[in-house]
Amino acid sequence: QVQLVESGGGLVQTGGSLRLSCAVFGGTFSLFAMGWFRQAPGKEREFVCAISYSGGTTYYADSVKGRFTISRDNAKNTVYLQMNSLKPEDTATYYCTIVLDSDFARPEYDIWGQGTQVTVSS
Repeated sequence: QVQLVESGGGLVQTGGSLRLSCAVFGGTFSLFAMGWFRQAPGKEREFVCAISYSGGTTYYADSVKGRFTISRDNAKNTVYLQMNSLKPEDTATYYCTIVLDSDFARPEYDIWGQGTQVTVSS
């Protein structure tokens, strides 16, 4: 059974940076396309970005394009999210999950970690 553990969140000022990590336990990580999603209070969970199993293809929501970078280390079974130029509207709980190869913006399974909180102060 796959387990996901997110970390790296925190409180940062507008314009600051954070790097999130998601460690994946179980399954064959190198075969998974991985994605980051976020959920702000009172809002639905939304897609942020995703990366192919090899790392060769990435896809970003328009709201984070040019500011966020997703990467992965298949040797460490970990996917990362580098977030720069953070804005108050980026405040949310961030989750990683396995996504569909055919549609990066959709989770393949209903498997989620506990998430990591990102708060951007104005």
